[in-house]
Amino acid sequence: MTTAYAAAVDHWYAAHARDLPWRRPDATPWSILVSEVMLQQTPVSRVLPAHAAWLERWPDPAALAAASAADAVRQWDRLGYPRRALRLHASAGRITTRYGGEVPAAADELRSLPGVGAYTAAAVASFAFGKRHAVLDTNVRRVLARVIAGTDRPARTPTVAEWRLAEQLLPADGRLAARWSVGVMELGALVCTATRPRCHQCPLAAHCAWLQRGQPAGPTRQASPGYHGTDRHCRGQLLAVLRAAVGPVPADALALAWPDAMQRLRALAGLIDDGLVTQTADGSLALPGEAARRG
Repeated sequence: MTTAYAAAVDHWYAAHARDLPWRRPDATPWSILVSEVMLQQTPVSRVLPAHAAWLERWPDPAALAAASAADAVRQWDRLGYPRRALRLHASAGRITTRYGGEVPAAADELRSLPGVGAYTAAAVASFAFGKRHAVLDTNVRRVLARVIAGTDRPARTPTVAEWRLAEQLLPADGRLAARWSVGVMELGALVCTATRPRCHQCPLAAHCAWLQRGQPAGPTRQASPGYHGTDRHCRGQLLAVLRAAVGPVPADALALAWPDAMQRLRALAGLIDDGLVTQTADGSLALPGEAARRG
């Protein structure tokens, strides 16, 4: 059955895969690492221009390592969750000093990089180097939950059983395993979607336990809160002021960015704790590494 799954997904992927720069044969391991970090909680449509701009400015880890953390945060712009920019910058520094400027191929070495967890390490090792690792993103987990377990969606976090199943389904060859993983990932993104799945277009429909059970709905989950007016929104507005500045700005300059003083102070405290903002002795605020500069 594993062979049937792999063949069906491979045939579908060959005909329907999107042309994404980090999936092209000439994609570098650095390009793949940057894409995986950017794609965390951010849709492909927003990542595409950001990824291109990032690699144009910093085509390899050494180029980013030579830049400042503030440059990384500015370049990240409105992509969201800007701590990822700091982690990429720190990872570039470690890759340059510890690995001679080359993204490491082993998953355990990748996991030693700042902000690189089990999923990202497996994805980079698999997609960049053809290592045989299960790659369990949201889309892959949903496809496997439906096809194998017959449930609408998986648990909130991957279970040991999920990892074991994913490993069992992998083709023995590392390059084929990588193609299987990216194929299932694409299938979840384009066909086996969270809402309104297009089962009639699915290459695994004949094997899908969820479809055979009549597509039973899973338990209702609480909707995620919106963005507008949240602390995340406030943090973004405050960072926008600092990205636009050259060097530190007076703390009261942020008042125009967000009228709610208590929420503004709470968000600012979080930014400082996360290392995204630094504060000078006189109370001025700046992006990391720019506190000594005067605009």
